[in-house]
Amino acid sequence: MYQLGSPTVSAVAMKLDTAELLEDEDISVVSVAGYTAGQRAKHVPRGKCIAGISILAGTSVTMFLLVVLNVFPFTPRYIIPVAGMMVGNAMTVTGVTMKKLREDLKVQKNLVGPLTRLLNFSGSPHNLKHQILVIVETALALGATPRQAAHQQVKKSLVIALSPVVDNAKTVGLISLPGAMTGLIMGGASPLEAIQLQIVVMNMLIGASTVSSILSTYLCWPSFFTKAYQLEYKVFSAD
Repeated sequence: MYQLGSPTVSAVAMKLDTAELLEDEDISVVSVAGYTAGQRAKHVPRGKCIAGISILAGTSVTMFLLVVLNVFPFTPRYIIPVAGMMVGNAMTVTGVTMKKLREDLKVQKNLVGPLTRLLNFSGSPHNLKHQILVIVETALALGATPRQAAHQQVKKSLVIALSPVVDNAKTVGLISLPGAMTGLIMGGASPLEAIQLQIVVMNMLIGASTVSSILSTYLCWPSFFTKAYQLEYKVFSAD
């Protein structure tokens, strides 16, 4: 029997308090982030809800891996600032992804012209498939599913949204010194330890942003189409 006040009971109670504190903090932070990202993509149906779910999923998956791999201890001292950094980056990427996807689909919807204008026959036949501009409504008319018709637009929106995060990871330490690494070095820590921490930070930011952006596209693209596999014009007419 465990006695009240024993080290084991105290440790369990402390872990429960920590879990409750982190849960409350995560809910409030993700709610604000979801609302902010949803405002950026305000014309996307259920944009705030989709953004919140995507940000929560991306942050939770990345945080789970960090805790399981024992990269950071499961304490508020480490989890709260780390989660804040991931939620902030995921919020920006998610909002841009949903907004860009809707804009690309709207542009494709408004494109008109004969098929000959959509083909560029310069270059080798091997690269012909990369030289064809796919019109969403044309693809739907030819029997493609909404997922197949919007594949290029989804891919483009993900590339544009994730490019700043990837470029920042490529040049970290070469062009600019991030705050975490600079703070550790100025605080007297070893530069090697500071660099190791910054590598972990950059990878977790990329992981959370990637999961959040991919999930947001899969959750929001069905709202751009009707059940009859046609573009939902109401979504694109609201500006």
